[in-house]
Amino acid sequence: MSFSAHIITLFPDLFPGPLGASVLGRGMADGLWSLSTTQLRDFATDRHRTVDDTPSGGGAGMVLKPDILARAIDAVSPEGDPRPRLLMSPRGMPLTQAKARELALGPGAVIVCGRFEGVDQRVIEARGLQEVSIGDYVLAGGEVAAMVLLEAVVRLIPGVLGGAESHADESFENGLLEYPQYTRPQSWEGRDIPAVLTSGDHGKVEKWRRAESEALTRARRPDLLK
Repeated sequence: MSFSAHIITLFPDLFPGPLGASVLGRGMADGLWSLSTTQLRDFATDRHRTVDDTPSGGGAGMVLKPDILARAIDAVSPEGDPRPRLLMSPRGMPLTQAKARELALGPGAVIVCGRFEGVDQRVIEARGLQEVSIGDYVLAGGEVAAMVLLEAVVRLIPGVLGGAESHADESFENGLLEYPQYTRPQSWEGRDIPAVLTSGDHGKVEKWRRAESEALTRARRPDLLK
């Protein structure tokens, strides 16, 4: 069974966007993964197709209503659906490479894209939404965040990028940032490719790459070494 992603959003026309291009788009065309969208407003009951209301207790902005969002979730993810239900949220657990790999090996995901001030807490609890964050900043909505999550996940689905070696040495795969990369020409604007990389000695190349990865990680992301 291929990976199946379903997006609940107020802006379905944004998809697939970049997810339909390059190797990800080819993977979709080859049936390695699929993407569907649902317009949240289709589950509103009034003639204005209202999906939000003012925050209880006062405050700025609007909050997505629990009854409408629950109907949308139930329609695309009925009881027994094995896919996790995710909510893109700045207060969620950080998206990591390990989480992306876990999702890539699963059946897919139902992703809710929040808007406005957020989502009524009751539907988060009642429908078991897992809140996921792509970084310590706030976006206008969850659509771009959903694209980031799916790109991180889909590229890890077997067959999308080719062999497993395509991403074996990438940043975060082994707990370190990736080493610097070079390609021809040998010399460019007075800067040469490090001699070890053209020495033909694979043992020395691996040792150099490991040392560079450790040095970069120590300088830029010491938290990863802890």
